[in-house]
Amino acid sequence: MDKQNKIDILTHLVQIDSANDYEKKVADYLEKLLTDHGITVKQVETSAGRNNLIAELGEPDATPVFAFAGHLDTVGFGNLDDWAHGPLSAEIHGDRLYGRGSADMKGSLAAMVIAMIDLADSKTKIPGRIRLLATVGEEYGAAGSKQLTEQGEVDDVDGMIIGEPTSGDVVYAHNGSLNYTVTSEGTPVHSSIPEQGVNALTNLVKFVNAEADLFADVKPSKEVGPLVHSITIFNSGDQVNTIPGHAELQGNIRATPEFGNGAVIKRLNMITRGLSSAPGADLSFNVDMSFDPVVTDKEDPLVQLAQTESSKEFNREVELKVIHGATDASEYRKAENQFPIVVLGAGDWENAHKMNEYVELSQFLVMDEVYKQIALKDLKELNKK
Repeated sequence: MDKQNKIDILTHLVQIDSANDYEKKVADYLEKLLTDHGITVKQVETSAGRNNLIAELGEPDATPVFAFAGHLDTVGFGNLDDWAHGPLSAEIHGDRLYGRGSADMKGSLAAMVIAMIDLADSKTKIPGRIRLLATVGEEYGAAGSKQLTEQGEVDDVDGMIIGEPTSGDVVYAHNGSLNYTVTSEGTPVHSSIPEQGVNALTNLVKFVNAEADLFADVKPSKEVGPLVHSITIFNSGDQVNTIPGHAELQGNIRATPEFGNGAVIKRLNMITRGLSSAPGADLSFNVDMSFDPVVTDKEDPLVQLAQTESSKEFNREVELKVIHGATDASEYRKAENQFPIVVLGAGDWENAHKMNEYVELSQFLVMDEVYKQIALKDLKELNKK
C-alpha cells in the first residue's frame, strides 16, 4: 500500500468520533475496508452502538495464532477552545497528524489493519493465523477486551502485540490500575447543633489521613517501580449551614506485580472496616475498575523479536521499557492459556489524552511493516517447536 493510502486510512479513522462510545462507527468502517480485501471479519456487540471487531488471516483452525490488539474508543475532547487543530480534523502539519486518538491509538490500529491488508493482497502464506482484536471501552473499564476474553476469543492465542503509543519502543511490563470509591454516611442536622448529627465529611477525612501512609511499607517493584496511589475526587455537602449526611471520594492506585490488585483491595477493605468500627462511623468501600499488572519476561523470544524488528524499521536501537499506565493486556492475561504480550506502537505515550494530540507520520508509516515482520517471524518460530 502506498504512503497516501495509508495516511487516508488513518485520516478517516481519526475523523470518526468514538470518544467513550459509538465504536460501531469505527468497526463498520474497518469491516468494509478489510472485507474489500478478502479478509474474514465479524463484529461482536457489547451494547447498542458499541461493537468489537475481530478479523483473521490464514487457514481456518490453523495454528499457531498471533494477535494484533487495539481499541476503537478514545477519551473525550475536553475544552474545544484548547485545541489549535480540531479533535476530529486529522490536520497534517509537517510530520504530525493531529486529532483525538491519533496517538492513542488509531495510528497503531490503522497500521495493524494496513499490515493485514498488505498480507492479504500479496497472498502471503501465513504460517498459522493472524487475528485482529479491536475493542470497545478500553479507556473506561476495558469492556471489550473483558468480553472477548470471557468468550474465549484469545484462548488459542500464542503471542500478542497491543498497539498503544510507545514511539516504536517495546514495552514488556506495566502497572495495574485500580479505581475505587469510599462512601461515608452520616446524619445531617443544622450546623448550629452538630453534636446531634454525624458529620460524614469528618469521618471520610479520617480515611484520607489513614490512606496517606497505607502503602508506605510496600517495596518498589524491580520491574515497574513504586506502587502509586492517589485520592483524586472528593465530594461532600451541598449547603454551608448543614452538617453533611453523605460524603464520598474516589481514588486510583497503580499496583505492582509483587503487590497486586488483590493485596491492594484487601488493605483498603481493612482500613475501611477499621474506621467503620468507631462510634458514629459508617464507611463502605467499592472497587470500580481493576486492571492487574502485566509483565512479560524481557528475555522472552517475542520481546526480543519485537525489539529487533522495530530497531530495523526505525533505524535505531529501540528500548525495552515499562509504562505506568494500564492496557487491555490486563484482561487478555485472564485467558485460560498464558501467552507473551508486548505493547508497541506509533506515537508518544506522554502525548496520549492531551489537547492537540498527534501522531508522527514518520512513525506511523513504518509501523505496519514492524507488525508484519513480528507476526510472520514469531509464527514461523512457533511452528518449529
